[in-house]
Amino acid sequence: MKKQLGISLSLACLLMLMGCSASPTSLKTTRITLLNSKTEIKTQLEEVAKQYNQEHPGVTLEIISAPEGTSGYQKLMSMYGSGSPATMSMLDSGDTQQFLDKAVDLSKEKWVAETIDNGLDAVKKNETVLGFPFAVEGYGLIYNKKVLDKAVGGSFDASSVKSRSSLNLLMTKIKKTGVEPVMLSTMDWSLGSHLLTVSYSVQPGGFSKFVKGMQNNSIDMSKNDAMSGWVQTLDLLKDNNINKNSPMENTYDGAKALGEGKVGLWFMGNWAWGEIKSNDTANGEYGFLPLPLNNNSDDPVNSKITVGVTKYIIIDSKTTTPKQQEEAKRFLNWLVFEKPGQEFLVNKANTIPAFKNISLEPVDPLGKSIKAYISEGKTLPFITTLPPDHWAITGASIQSYISGKIDSAELLRQIRIYWKAQR
Repeated sequence: MKKQLGISLSLACLLMLMGCSASPTSLKTTRITLLNSKTEIKTQLEEVAKQYNQEHPGVTLEIISAPEGTSGYQKLMSMYGSGSPATMSMLDSGDTQQFLDKAVDLSKEKWVAETIDNGLDAVKKNETVLGFPFAVEGYGLIYNKKVLDKAVGGSFDASSVKSRSSLNLLMTKIKKTGVEPVMLSTMDWSLGSHLLTVSYSVQPGGFSKFVKGMQNNSIDMSKNDAMSGWVQTLDLLKDNNINKNSPMENTYDGAKALGEGKVGLWFMGNWAWGEIKSNDTANGEYGFLPLPLNNNSDDPVNSKITVGVTKYIIIDSKTTTPKQQEEAKRFLNWLVFEKPGQEFLVNKANTIPAFKNISLEPVDPLGKSIKAYISEGKTLPFITTLPPDHWAITGASIQSYISGKIDSAELLRQIRIYWKAQR
């Protein structure tokens, strides 16, 4: 009996010792979370989190993805409402403005000195850096070169499209081959945040002056050349859309239609490369064409695509511990300075990094096309300081126009009403 009791006590002590030895290890593990608002890289982010956790056993990085159709802004607002925001949150550039007062100061981080020119403008407050530039992205008309080669009867030259009339001619040639010219996706974020804002980026005096002019009634939308030209270009896309008979049904998926050669052009950004690649049936070549807004071939805006920092990551300062903030900073530095982090940004997330020290060339053709436009100085500013509801409201107005429910005058009136309400 005593022997049995001794064994039991020994076993109990052993278990206690094991528990005691395990406790310090568990206490050393720091949990950090990242809210992801780029749904197209959900899988890639989850994979890189696993990799990061293996390389850094003292930390557990978890990815929280905003639901499809929900903005990062909406998701983070609900998280703050429940008192449990993410450690790090990836947000659209304009949305970061709403959370800068809750963000950790990143001014002393090593990567700040490596950031591209103007890459931190949207996340600076009194010269304090409050956000990490996650991705430089661009958009325009993505083309399938094999379709266009056939249409022009030779090797298609992207520089040949530098006016609305030359784009119209190209679409006519595409149609003669039995292929639909273009896919116009009608998601409100694509129409409101991307398609419409091309017209904002070319306004005389800049975007801010244009908005003030709409608010104080000093701009007549019907006589604004950029807006009028934009509507005419929208009409060209609408009339040549593969889904023109039922535009809101989106019978064809854009990436599938372009990759399979059912259309020659798709208005979208480089973030769609993963989807295009998975639908590319002929190992094709792809690149960007600008969206011309007038018929003047000498107007430089007709030869430019939209490029800019579209996503920033902020670190929460209100509910996180100093250790969590330290680990979050460590992760951001890993993305910029460690090879696996750079590989993730360039080759897995298919982004163009906002950092000069990253020399990796994009593997995907859309990234290469954007870099070429950047090196040639042929870029328009990506309007990122939009109110959080801009794409939903203006996108809905454009949807109504594409569907034939309103005319162009009413479309422009609704856009103006939106901006007047922002005063």
